Amino acid sequence: MAEPLALGIDIGGTKTAFGLVNRRADIILKGSIPTTGHGTVEEYVAALKNALEPVFSQAGKERIIGAGAGAPNGNFFTGEIMFAPNMPWHGVIPMAKLLSESLGLKVSLNNDANAATIGEMTYGVAKGMKDFVLVTLGTGVGSGFVANGQMIYGHDGFAGELGHIIAVHDGRQCGCGRKGCLETYTSATGVTKTAELWLEERTDASILREYKGKMNSQYIHEAAEKGDALALEIFDYTAKILGQTLADIVAITSPEAIVFFGGLAKAGDILLKPVKKYMEANVLNIYRDKVAILQSAFNDADAAILGASSMAW
Repeated sequence: MAEPLALGIDIGGTKTAFGLVNRRADIILKGSIPTTGHGTVEEYVAALKNALEPVFSQAGKERIIGAGAGAPNGNFFTGEIMFAPNMPWHGVIPMAKLLSESLGLKVSLNNDANAATIGEMTYGVAKGMKDFVLVTLGTGVGSGFVANGQMIYGHDGFAGELGHIIAVHDGRQCGCGRKGCLETYTSATGVTKTAELWLEERTDASILREYKGKMNSQYIHEAAEKGDALALEIFDYTAKILGQTLADIVAITSPEAIVFFGGLAKAGDILLKPVKKYMEANVLNIYRDKVAILQSAFNDADAAILGASSMAW
């Protein structure tokens, strides 16, 4: 008999990735569609179904035991995406129900960062850890908290919103309606904003000047790797805000490690070394030198797909 498979769906702000996964964490088949550009959420679900049909027929749909989906502001308890600031749909979206009806599978929904955290704990660098925090640095900043070996969901499913801790008082306007949230500075979007603002305000020579008005975090990373002083300063500024915030977070759950995942985390030591420095400089001394800063070994889509699929088992 063919081995059973679980479907993992990662609903991101710009792209939705999906994959069929076996119990050994091998992604057998995968694909993606844009999250944006669909008139309604129903049209998005229909487009996802169309993209999945050849995958189902290739693998054999009878082998698929169920699906898990990760999404920004996904509520594990209700199966709804609730007021996600970076998504094309607003309000409360009953995503698990819509997907389940469309795909003919049982679907569990979770916050995208929680899904990635479960993937990291099940198959990744946090395997065997009972206390850790996963931080996703993508379009926004997400996080998942594991304490005593369990995901922390809180009473309503929304625990662990690191991206919406106020990191800079009266700071940048956030899509959530508040000012100075961590993600307005340390997401890929936030870092890009820093670069554009600094290029406007300053006269330093920099490789980044040629990307003014069309900046992205990848250009900043590449410039930093070439030793561009402005790009390196942008990373240091970002790392300081992130490291100081993490110093406060450490005091809450005393994690063994903080695992970084997502596009911006690919900058590696250029970002994570100064993050560690600023975290250690600001952490309460009883926690000093006890928290490892780790980079996810998964590529971007895989951790979220694996985590989402693990909910189906």
